Amino acid sequence: MISEQILFHLVIAKIDRKGRFTVITRAKEVVRLGSSSNDMKYLSPEAMDRGVEALNRFKMICDSYKAKITAVATSATREALNKDDFISRVKSETGIEVNIVSGFEEARLIYLGVLQSLNIFDKRILLVDIGGGSTEFLIGEKGNVIYANSTKIGAVRLSNKFSLDKKISGNDLKNAEQFVKGVLSPVIRHLSSMEFELAVGSSGTIMNIGTIINAENLPDEESDFNMNGFVIRKKQLVTATETIFEAETLAQRLSIPGLDPKRADIITAGAVILKQIFDGLGLEKMTASNYALREGIISNQIQQSISHYDFGNQTDVRYGSVLHLGENTNFDRQHSFHVLGLAVRIFDFLKNRYSLTPDDKIYLEAACILHDVGHHISHNAHHKHSYYIIRNSELLGFNDREIEIIANVARYHRKSHPKTKHEGFGKLDMQSRELVRRLSGILRLADALDRSHKSIVKSIELNQADNTLNIRLTECDSEPSLEIWGANLRKGLFEESFGLKVEIENKIQEPVIA
Repeated sequence: MISEQILFHLVIAKIDRKGRFTVITRAKEVVRLGSSSNDMKYLSPEAMDRGVEALNRFKMICDSYKAKITAVATSATREALNKDDFISRVKSETGIEVNIVSGFEEARLIYLGVLQSLNIFDKRILLVDIGGGSTEFLIGEKGNVIYANSTKIGAVRLSNKFSLDKKISGNDLKNAEQFVKGVLSPVIRHLSSMEFELAVGSSGTIMNIGTIINAENLPDEESDFNMNGFVIRKKQLVTATETIFEAETLAQRLSIPGLDPKRADIITAGAVILKQIFDGLGLEKMTASNYALREGIISNQIQQSISHYDFGNQTDVRYGSVLHLGENTNFDRQHSFHVLGLAVRIFDFLKNRYSLTPDDKIYLEAACILHDVGHHISHNAHHKHSYYIIRNSELLGFNDREIEIIANVARYHRKSHPKTKHEGFGKLDMQSRELVRRLSGILRLADALDRSHKSIVKSIELNQADNTLNIRLTECDSEPSLEIWGANLRKGLFEESFGLKVEIENKIQEPVIA
């Protein structure tokens, strides 16, 4: 559990024996400890009351789950001159011991959290997190912190200083921009001399600016769009900030599509900070992360409590999250991985001819592992249940579009071919639909070649002559007639999407052509 400068956040997670965690529930409350006095130097009695009440409610939730509590406080408490009074009150009235972290440690924990949501372990990244009282900067690579800095400038602090939470004047906005530019100048100068491959942004402010950017093309019924992995581009940011800056009053800001109403009074300040960071560093884009400090605290707890846990082994966030979901739904491991092996063999044979990419292969692999997880709900229409489970699960390292592709590929491993009238498939763009058709076609063939779930077909050989793909079963444990029958029954989608005729050949028998 974590208390911070804008919101008090609660995350309850379950940790398995391998050190992986699943978020069980979340909660948050607006408790602006630092908004009660100038420059967040003191916590007023009223602010302390709000904080203690919120923590008592969070403790009740934790007790209902029998969860161990770890409470971390950041800049609002860290900088308050009377922080000891608040911590003492929390301890005596709730029994919760609050740990105050430094700006550097806060940045490190955020980095640990981001590593759980994006596949960036091997990349040298610039991480930016805009909080309420501070903004954290970090350069990290392979879990190591190369540089970290916490500046005393955040969305709440800036809003208070220049009255950006009320009716905003052009002069106040201009002064705020100049102030931010000046405060960030030393950090920008230092970061400009350092190399990084990717800029990543976390925190509610950055995520909300992302939803504002995305809202222009997002139907109302899809307002719960997963922003993890969303790329904020400079041109889009400029447009979004102009929209925010033109909204002078709170009422006008509340009408901005995609804006979280709880951030309406601090979004202007947050936009000022983010725009100055883009301008100062010459950034063209920034990738958003759903995970940040809260998830980093969980990861840190895992590392400290599990002696054999090696963070360096968690380099493939995506594979770990897919496998975790499969295990949580009691998937048929032997069948899923056997299908995976056959599907990869087909994919690798076709990839150069049909311009299939390494990312496409990852989507196929994920769908192969998860294609039958719908059995966890029911055997009937389990392909549809697989779609639902995948689509509504947190597959870390994948963005919203990628999860939609994986879910669709798994959904079409049997029964109906993809149709635009199907809700999930219909929301994809044309390029993604074509990819789903092709990957689903491969998955259907591979799944059919293990129709018995006995791993009878050990190896296959592929050859293409003109418009015919020959799949020869070169090693089988026993008679594969059921597998050949299944593959011929399921090959239609593959043939349609690749424009190829498929022939299945037994290693002993003559070719069997449907």
